[in-house]
This record gives sequence, structure tokens and C-alpha cells, in this order.
Amino acid sequence: MNEPIPVSRAVDHGTAKLMPDVDREGAWLLTVDGAPQSYVDLDDPTHLEFEYARRLGHVLDVAGEPGTPLDAVHLGGGAMTLPRYLAATRPGSRQDVVEADAGLAELVAGHLPLPAEADVAVHTVDARAWLEAASDDSADVLVADVYGGSQVPAHLTTVGYVDEVARVLRGGGVYLANLADAAPFAFLRSQVATVAARFAEVVLVAEPAVLRGRRFGNVVVAASDRTLDVGALTRAVAADPFPARVEHGAALRRFVGDAALVHDGTAVPSPLPPSGAFAIG
Repeated sequence: MNEPIPVSRAVDHGTAKLMPDVDREGAWLLTVDGAPQSYVDLDDPTHLEFEYARRLGHVLDVAGEPGTPLDAVHLGGGAMTLPRYLAATRPGSRQDVVEADAGLAELVAGHLPLPAEADVAVHTVDARAWLEAASDDSADVLVADVYGGSQVPAHLTTVGYVDEVARVLRGGGVYLANLADAAPFAFLRSQVATVAARFAEVVLVAEPAVLRGRRFGNVVVAASDRTLDVGALTRAVAADPFPARVEHGAALRRFVGDAALVHDGTAVPSPLPPSGAFAIG
């Protein structure tokens, strides 16, 4: 049996590397310019190695009745971790993946192909441009995990962007975003305020150490116009190897405070992580 070997290739936005996990057969780590981007297990796509990915998975688990198919949009593809997860946990789901880096998408398709039964269409265009052209009321869930380098692009942080997300989602649909920040959370607070201006229910999931301002880290924001199952989500993230906390309601409003909404023309990318910080997926 041939041992898997690392693959390195120049893609549209840097140098991508696919590295096998020597401790887990069938598992691979994707990095771009040295920054971890995705971890996938081809033999067990329900295994979510990165904590932020596991938290996104928990939200997807409560986004509909267990096992029922969803129409999903993923802004940001990487190695297709969450599309693989949804295809396994919700067979029959129809999924669109928007990955601006065509070279990266080609590399992943060639070396880590999706299961034949997965109904996934990959679009190599800018995330917001694709979203603005998408049909109204066409998705049950929309997952945003887009990083240019180590930052969320500015045009995916604004009121105009969130309005497009809400337009594409069906009534009761769920929006999920993987963001990253550190105290005093100027970026994160403004993002929650911007999302809350359009959606009735917003929850935030993060490690307590991040929320206490002790370190830079990933934060998952989930939003909907319906009530989310906060109890089930709280139990799920608390049981993880690195437990997280769910903030919502009055506590989340206090966290946001008087943060201003973000508009096109004045938006800026998310903050750069400190050197050596693990912040993206």
C-alpha cells in the first residue's frame, strides 16, 4: 500500500499544501501560505478536527430535523469540510460552494475528491458577486467561511452583504459565519450588530477564554428569523473537547453595546491574527 505524500502547488492566492495526517489514515490538512485552512477525513467526513468547524457543525445539526436534506450555500470552500459533513449527515442535500481561488478548487478536486453521491456544485467566483446573482429564497442554510489570507474581506462584512444573505435564505433559514477577533472586539461587535439589524435571532459561540479577552480566536455567529434551539446547541458545544459558550439574548446585546453597523464604502477587513495564532479554517 502506497503511503500518501504531501502535495504543494501554487494557487491563485498563494501556495497551497495538502499534508496527510500521520496519526489518522485518510485525513488531510490544507494550508495556504502556511496558515491552516481545512482538515478533512475522507474515510469519516463527520469528523471535524478544528474546533470552529465542529461548532459550525453543531449549528448545522440544529438547523433542521435530524437527517433531513438541506439546500446549502457555502461561501468559501477550502477542502470542502462542511459540504462533506452535510452530505454525510443529511444525505440528499443540494449544496453550492463558492470558492474564489480556482487553482485551490482544482487542487482539492484532484487530490481530495468529493463522494460521488454528494450533490455539490462548485463555483469559482467572488462570494458576494455570486450571492448577488443568486435566486431569492433558494437556500435553507448559508455558511460564510471566507478569508483572504488571514482576514475576512471587507465586502463580506456590511449591511448590503447581510441583506443579500437574507434575500437568498428562505424564511426560517439559518446564516452561519466563522469570524475571528480579540478584545476589545471592535470587529466582532460591529459584525453582530450588523447581522442583528436584519435577523431576529442571533447567537454567538466561542471559547470562554476568547470571550474573556485572553486570546485571539474564532467565533461562530449564527442568525435566523426563527428561534434557534439554543439549549441543544449549548449542550453540544459544552461537550466538545474544548468546550465553548453560547451567548444570546440580553447577554449578547450587552456584549454588542453601541457598536455601529458596517456599511459599504467604510468597511474594513477583519483584524490580522497575531503571529502564530490559529484563527482560520
